[in-house]
Amino acid sequence: MTRHFLTRRDLVASGAAAALCALLPGAALAVSSAQAADLVERMLVDINRVIDSGKSETAMIADFERIFRTYGDMPYIAAYAMGADGRRASPAQKKAFTNAFAGYVSRKYGKQFRKFIGGQLEIEGSRKVKNAYQVSTTALLRGQSPFDVTFFVGEKSGRFYNMYVEGVNMLLTERTEIGAMLDRRRGDIDAMVADLRRAG
Repeated sequence: MTRHFLTRRDLVASGAAAALCALLPGAALAVSSAQAADLVERMLVDINRVIDSGKSETAMIADFERIFRTYGDMPYIAAYAMGADGRRASPAQKKAFTNAFAGYVSRKYGKQFRKFIGGQLEIEGSRKVKNAYQVSTTALLRGQSPFDVTFFVGEKSGRFYNMYVEGVNMLLTERTEIGAMLDRRRGDIDAMVADLRRAG
């Protein structure tokens, strides 16, 4: 199995799961379990390529945002993060939020990838779950117990849209974060988007 380097502390504590989620490739439809596993495998290779590039943090974050936009199902992830507030947002606000959200997660979590050394992430298998494929992986880290990282690839979109790290749901975590930002702005979507562009 292919192995890729991570650290448990950075992956779990920093919330890097969200970044990994958005970085999964989706150029081809995930029409089978094998193809879904291949998407995850290619995602891990792409992440490692950026990590090992030796580029500055700023350049790496730019690369991660490009991968987010190219391979992640950002419209879905962003819409889920906005939650019920998305129903009152205008098309222009939704577009602005999606763009700001992609930049936000790239900055927030992309910075953590430079610390992902000293461990291994192995693909264990994949299976169909409703309208998606669940790809199971195990993180093997030096001096620590293995832990599970599960990716979800949409059957129709062929893109990654969620993940669990030791049972922690990325989509729910991001919805909570965005909800808190909206609360601070008393529901003002434009103000929240402006904050999002500076956050991370």
